[in-house]
Amino acid sequence: MDDESRPMRIGVLGAARIVKNALLDPARTIDGVEVEAIAARDPDRARRYADRHGIRFVHRSYRELLADPVLDAVYIPLPAARHAEWTVAAIEAGKHVLCEKPFTSNTAAAEEVAEAAAASDCVVMEAYHSHHHPLQARLRDILASGELGPIVTARATFCVPIPPGRDIRWNLALGGGGLLDVGYYPVRQLRALFGDAPEVTAARAWQRGGIDRLITATLRFESGVEGRVVSSIWSRHLLGAELEVTGTDGRMRVSWPYHPHLRGRIRIRGRHGDRSETTDRRSTYAYQLEAFRDARDTGTGPAEAVTQMRTLDAIYRAAGMSPRP
Repeated sequence: MDDESRPMRIGVLGAARIVKNALLDPARTIDGVEVEAIAARDPDRARRYADRHGIRFVHRSYRELLADPVLDAVYIPLPAARHAEWTVAAIEAGKHVLCEKPFTSNTAAAEEVAEAAAASDCVVMEAYHSHHHPLQARLRDILASGELGPIVTARATFCVPIPPGRDIRWNLALGGGGLLDVGYYPVRQLRALFGDAPEVTAARAWQRGGIDRLITATLRFESGVEGRVVSSIWSRHLLGAELEVTGTDGRMRVSWPYHPHLRGRIRIRGRHGDRSETTDRRSTYAYQLEAFRDARDTGTGPAEAVTQMRTLDAIYRAAGMSPRP
């Protein structure tokens, strides 16, 4: 069986909770993908995770997994500050990489990974799952139709309650903070719709121990659209995810735009009345895994992820903070 016809065999670096939703569940429904192996810092934890989820092989270390000749690719769900190190190590081992978002913890690290990827034949893809869902094309179609008129403002929010404690998002050394976690989504959403490299005109952060628990930012796009981002892991607005786009002729609101398979809905109020649409309920992670599988043939690199990191770092600086270590 040649490389193009046999399944892509994936190993996992780390027994994180996201692995089940992002990789294991969609892999059971998609042809051409097999999750074969796992490694974790604690080999016993890796063994328990493998037994619980039906993963065949457990490696004693990340390095041992990367050296496994059976594996074609790796999925990296480690803390953000560990992404660059292990993505480069995977590239050097000749493995394709699906790395959880954020791609790295800062721009310099992202550029280092991009350089390593460019010098290899490996597919290196950031696991920004929302990008692959049909909702994104539908939103672009609505904007292009002119139904809302010229777009003036857009607001994207993502707030979840993650109380201060031992969660890695409260650990600065591991790349913690709300912007790199939930804030990633609204920034990327606005960039996907209105332009790659917006100017960060203002930002404000509410901190706890050097961690941004709440951050707001204003982005100015070349088209003249003003974008507003709200990101929170601990604030009075405990839970919410929404995109609101306002034009001269109407307004569009999208609920759960980053996980549209859960309960996403598009609502439009305009000159021709009100209407709504439900979104495709197939998982964003299933679309993402198909894209990763197919990228083995078409090729893809991390350029978009690097641009995203530049914008996130610019927001941190505008808020008086430093990019994450």
